[in-house]
Amino acid sequence: MLEYHHAALLIHPANTDSQKYIEGDSMIETGIPRLDELLGADIKKGSNILLVGPPMSGKEVILNHIMYHGIAKNEDAIITVNTREPGAHVLEWFKENELLSSRIGIVDCVTKMTCNTADEDDNIIVANSPIDLTGIGIKISQFFEKFLGIESIRKIQLSINSLSTLLMYSNIKTIYRFLHVFTGRIRAIGGIGIYVLESGIHDIQAISTLNQLFDYMIEVKSEDDKNFIRVVGILQKPTHWFEYETDGANIRIIGD
Repeated sequence: MLEYHHAALLIHPANTDSQKYIEGDSMIETGIPRLDELLGADIKKGSNILLVGPPMSGKEVILNHIMYHGIAKNEDAIITVNTREPGAHVLEWFKENELLSSRIGIVDCVTKMTCNTADEDDNIIVANSPIDLTGIGIKISQFFEKFLGIESIRKIQLSINSLSTLLMYSNIKTIYRFLHVFTGRIRAIGGIGIYVLESGIHDIQAISTLNQLFDYMIEVKSEDDKNFIRVVGILQKPTHWFEYETDGANIRIIGD
């Protein structure tokens, strides 16, 4: 595979003509106060965001924070597809941070690969494996039906952690078609989609193909035991790198 370069991750705003939602506020927040202040809360509803960074750089921390903020503050419903750890572990993180809600929907792509049986409940639906994109898509749609249709929740976040795992098992055309369905659905309902990608391991052409589906990029990195974050695609130029600290489900930007 070709070496990853930031130039391959230029974000071009996706077509938003299909947005049909009717909400009072057209913007969403990340829940990171200083960052939202600097951006002017300019992430539009219906956006699909690529969350990218090297291994162990804090991507999952950012993802968990945005999901937590969505449920606790915005009263969103969360659909999260996890290919890295069992659904029970993901749910446990929310419990540890004093948040257990019927508005959490986890598609577990791990448990059936490690054991023959996998328990499901109101929060967790188990897919066969990261290879089974059709099955994963059906599970995501079941949560959409539950939240939109049965419970009439209009604000929904969809996250996939991670695209890198899916790319290990399926070709780029298959992944693109899979994502096209759900990025389009997020755009149509005015939700938010967050898709995690490991930097440094993917073919440039593949990443350029996926870029067409995303509106913005949140990029994270770690240097000298410090964590940094920036946003690409909202302003004319990327924001500068902000150092941040974590405290449970909270994230704090340090300095300017």
